Amino acid sequence: MASRILILVELRGGNDGLNTVIPYADPKYRELRGDIALPRERTLQLDERVGLHDKLEPLMESWKAGDLAILQGVGYPYQNRSHFRSIEIWDTASASSQTLSEGWIAQTFQGVAIAKGAGVDGIVVDTNSVPLTGPSLRTIVMQDAENFLRQAQAMKAMPDMADGGNPALRHLLAVRHEVNAAAAGLRDKLRETPQPAFAYSQETGLGRQLDLATRLVTARVPVIAIKVAMGGFDTHANQTPPHERLLGVLAANLALLRKNLMAAGRWDDVLVMTYSEFGRRVRPNASGGTDHGTAAPQFVFGGGVKGGLYGVYPSLADLQDGDLKHTVDFRNVFATVAQGCWGLQRDFGLRQPQRLDFLA
Repeated sequence: MASRILILVELRGGNDGLNTVIPYADPKYRELRGDIALPRERTLQLDERVGLHDKLEPLMESWKAGDLAILQGVGYPYQNRSHFRSIEIWDTASASSQTLSEGWIAQTFQGVAIAKGAGVDGIVVDTNSVPLTGPSLRTIVMQDAENFLRQAQAMKAMPDMADGGNPALRHLLAVRHEVNAAAAGLRDKLRETPQPAFAYSQETGLGRQLDLATRLVTARVPVIAIKVAMGGFDTHANQTPPHERLLGVLAANLALLRKNLMAAGRWDDVLVMTYSEFGRRVRPNASGGTDHGTAAPQFVFGGGVKGGLYGVYPSLADLQDGDLKHTVDFRNVFATVAQGCWGLQRDFGLRQPQRLDFLA
């Protein structure tokens, strides 16, 4: 079974895909976007049609090295514009008319025997653990390394309780014991692991989260996935300055992650994937921002990624109620990842999943 570690990066709030991967050669981009359109000279050309926002310049090294795939026009039919519902649809790989309780990664491992290893299968370094939620996975949520290490130490000091002959209590105590043991094992591994070769800025949440993710991967903790998140992408007003800042922080930290995992000899063992609950509307609103939209690009990179552009960029001449029409169903992306990361065939409810060819 293939065994790459997936590092999921949630861009919370709905990232503006049109100003992230920019159809700079299409005159309709400037016509429709008006004041928030990025000038052509600030676009980093990927081919003769599209380019990256210049704040994403740190990712160009990965692009030129051929280990960054950019998936265009990713979304789903009957887009829901609620933050809460749309991220739930992504996290559970559901149709927009369907509610599922298990995360898509947990669904992937239903009925699969996972080696006990570290006693934990997934680690969430932010607050949203839904993709890894389900009975098939043992997931630990930790917001930062130091706090986790303190809690693990405190749990170690707790005396074992007696079950009093109660089977249900016995089960709960066994689970607690397993989690405590996993936490203690992680604590020891993190303590023994050297700091990343290139320091992350501790001033941003994403930097602190990726610092911990790097240490976990470098320590060879045998997990299936690690999830991090970055907020602030809900840009309804005066979008340009905050969006530029966010893209700059994202790119700088992802580029550092790549350098650190390369330095540790672990780049080939990892797949990094960004996602967001939706893109933004094509036309700006009256406040110089953008409202909740539909399709957007995803970045996927790692040592086993076949770099390039995948999917078709949605046409700006063929909008649906002023929104982009998605060209790639996100469940096809997840099916590709399940196969490429873990060697598991999953269709996530699609009758004919169409896997993309971005993994070697």
